[in-house]
Amino acid sequence: MFRLFFVILMLADFGFANLIGTNFNQRDLQILKEMDIPASYITDYKLQRTYSKFLKYRKTKFIEHLNEASLFLPKIKDILKKEGIPSPFLFLVMAESNYSLDAKSNMKAIGLWQFMSGTAKRYGLKKNMYVDERFDIVKSTKAASKYLKYLHGEFGKWYLAAIAYNCGEGRLIEAMARASVDIYAREHGVTMTVLRDRKIIRDYQSKRTSYYHLLRTYRKIQKWGIDPSINTLLTVQTKFRRQYLPSESREYIRKIVSYALMSNRNFILDDSHLLNIGTSASIATIKVKGGTLIRSIAKCSGLSYKQLRELNRQLKQAIISPHVKSYDVYIPYPNLVTYNMNKENLDNTRYLIHRVASGDTLEKIGKRYGVNYAIIKDFNGLKNNMLTLNEKILIPIALHQRMPRANADYVIKSGDTLEKIAHSHSMDIATLMHDNNLKTTFIKIGDKIVIKGR
Repeated sequence: MFRLFFVILMLADFGFANLIGTNFNQRDLQILKEMDIPASYITDYKLQRTYSKFLKYRKTKFIEHLNEASLFLPKIKDILKKEGIPSPFLFLVMAESNYSLDAKSNMKAIGLWQFMSGTAKRYGLKKNMYVDERFDIVKSTKAASKYLKYLHGEFGKWYLAAIAYNCGEGRLIEAMARASVDIYAREHGVTMTVLRDRKIIRDYQSKRTSYYHLLRTYRKIQKWGIDPSINTLLTVQTKFRRQYLPSESREYIRKIVSYALMSNRNFILDDSHLLNIGTSASIATIKVKGGTLIRSIAKCSGLSYKQLRELNRQLKQAIISPHVKSYDVYIPYPNLVTYNMNKENLDNTRYLIHRVASGDTLEKIGKRYGVNYAIIKDFNGLKNNMLTLNEKILIPIALHQRMPRANADYVIKSGDTLEKIAHSHSMDIATLMHDNNLKTTFIKIGDKIVIKGR
């Protein structure tokens, strides 16, 4: 008997060593270790099937995604490291969104980390008319890190945290409870405990009982000390339609591991800069005063408006919310010097005063000035869309905007000159002075001048 066991052990060791020697290395085993997955899982044929398929059909896309995200991946990698999240979770982001900053799913999950609205709110990501921080590179990564650490605390293993991130805590708790009961039944027989717990699990599956009852049952089952393995949880049971885990989640963990393994392969050497992802600063965070124009930030940073917006998709409007003292905006690190040299030239939003005329609505006024009507409503603290004849409302208008045809009052702000005002409204200074009966170019803060539409 001992001799047979020794032969089997030698064959297993030889097969495993041969696999390691030809296809895998110690860095690959480290990936599994970081995710709390046993080293033996590297021989799992379904994992190898996924890995081989990705290596054959997705290698080009894999490199493309890394290249396209090379500007912000170092920042994500740095945050994950500081938060104590295992390095393979960099590829959870690829599994979720392929590193697309504007990723949106059919289930209304959004951003790099594919946050649903409820989970985003739970972890402090703001969503209002000015921002949706699920798109925020830094804040969404920090929120995801908090969520993953919470899941790790609940389930005790990092690979389980990854699975729960995909299918939800409740679905994984159901899987863990059901697998534990099945293991208990095999070891002790089908007892009354097994029958009772299986009924609660079935009732939860058919929505005849609440999550609370499932969770209470799971907490009791945990005390048995049964620890279902990754192989058990990923098992497909032929006699059951509902498996321990959904097929998407089973493939999800294989996908993350496969991507991480691919990052260790020699073909990455052809794109040597990818090996250095995370070794240097890539994007810088600048704090910008509320009410600042996005175009002005871009100009002071030496970026195009499009470049800045692509890196800051969390910003929904052309201005920073006026209700905040300051807000974080991201620029490529090499542009930080340019920004620091020019930041004193940042332009805040200018305001025009519009007198409500007969037939005016917020929507019509918004279209006339090229400003979202919801912004006008917010700026003026309006509770509803009702307007009063001759009522004066503030219109936030960027300096680059052409003046609408209707006349409007303009309030002089700090830093204004007639020359700057005339230029921003595509008119010469002489016309502006004539329209306002001005004898000199002297103006005072708080004065009102008329900008005549033409």
